[in-house]
Amino acid sequence: MNIMIVDDHPLFREGLKAIVNRDNRYTVCAEAGNGKEGIAIAKESHPDIMLVDISMPEKNGVQMIRELKSSLPKTQFIIISMHSEADYIVEAFRAGATGYMIKESASSQLIKGLDTVAAGELFLDNALSQEVVFKLLQSKPDTPDGSSDPYSTLTPREQEVMRMLAEGLTAKEVAEKLFISPKTVENHRTNLMKKLGLKSTVELVRYAARLGLIDIETWAI
Repeated sequence: MNIMIVDDHPLFREGLKAIVNRDNRYTVCAEAGNGKEGIAIAKESHPDIMLVDISMPEKNGVQMIRELKSSLPKTQFIIISMHSEADYIVEAFRAGATGYMIKESASSQLIKGLDTVAAGELFLDNALSQEVVFKLLQSKPDTPDGSSDPYSTLTPREQEVMRMLAEGLTAKEVAEKLFISPKTVENHRTNLMKKLGLKSTVELVRYAARLGLIDIETWAI
């Protein structure tokens, strides 16, 4: 089976290739260093399985999957990410991923993940709680009054900015990571705070923790 790797860290891509090449059932047919490049190359190479990072320049992994699902209906997607929060995992599966793996687990679980997805099953590595994630997949977050949580109204970029701000990054740091201007970050912050009905950073952190986007133990609030 042909495997494509999309990750913005060349050394990590090389590590994945080395693992894949140990098994003669799989061949790395293509690779890319950002989401936009990944989409273009995937449409040309038609891989059987794509190994995709979430946090990348141009387009993130979830946006990539959403864009490729219609043009590559037979391709399976495994997210390999540093993020283990439930929200990232749920968002990836809802976008169309069929596997999710933490980067530090790749050396021991990559082939198992490929085998599982190739067999038409969902893969979630042992470091994650399958019961919690699959329950979350079956329902959307609700507010205390039973209405739909406004988090779902945020754009993918606003969700990305929200996570980073909640993790304690400054507007400048978020801008550098997303390759946008600090002013654009502030505009996203204003819009998402209005949509969520939040008035302060403390409220934002608490809200993000409630959704499982960040580890609340990181903050003394």
